[in-house]
Amino acid sequence: MRNLLLTLRYQGTNYHGFQVQKNAVTVAQVLQDALEKVLGCREDIKGCSRTDSGVHANMFCVSVKTHSAIPCQSLVRALNVKLPYDIAVTDCIEVPLDFHARYDCRGKRYVYQINNSPIKDPFSFRQVYDYRYPIDVQLCNRACQGFIGTHDFSSFCAANSSVEDHVRTITACGMVRQGDRVTFYVEGDGFLYNMVRIMVGTVLEVAAGQRSPDSIPQILQAKDRAAAGATAPAWGLYLDKVFYDETRLAPTVEG
Repeated sequence: MRNLLLTLRYQGTNYHGFQVQKNAVTVAQVLQDALEKVLGCREDIKGCSRTDSGVHANMFCVSVKTHSAIPCQSLVRALNVKLPYDIAVTDCIEVPLDFHARYDCRGKRYVYQINNSPIKDPFSFRQVYDYRYPIDVQLCNRACQGFIGTHDFSSFCAANSSVEDHVRTITACGMVRQGDRVTFYVEGDGFLYNMVRIMVGTVLEVAAGQRSPDSIPQILQAKDRAAAGATAPAWGLYLDKVFYDETRLAPTVEG
């Protein structure tokens, strides 16, 4: 038995998130289909996260146990032949048998891409959020500082979430601009349902002058979804990086 850690990139436009669903096409289903064609059996897979419908990933990790002896890099090439254009496997390493892509994850970084131009970008349709109103990045960065630290993020969690523990630690958060492209970024040990999208929507309300840049602590203290801003559209969001303890990653050198 081998335990493999696959690293993926995907465009989420055509998928109802990562997790398998009964009546919708998901990234996990398509990946399992490809694995079945290559390995000859349908293996169970463990994803590092549950991205929502339409959300993209610059890096997404999946662990899969298999009896197959196919070398890692050969498996990467074979899977990319079988996968559609909008999903790619970028790497594969062998990890300890008890490694789990989700439970061994130590943190994640998300980015949210905004086209801040009065003219929409047709070549980035469903890949960035077209937001035509001015964004003062310096002002928004002031607001973003309020997210950093360990807080109860109940105000930034979708009302229909079943998660009971809303405490999360954010280690970095801010906005950067390159021309008309504005990127919101956030790193933390974990994220609640719709948390990043609500954070983005709230910061954009700061940019619009609807909220003070110093209002984030009060919103957090409210522990009420109604206290925060709107939920930004899914298609601007990317899971950008997944962090693991390097000591848990033990790739096998193949000859």
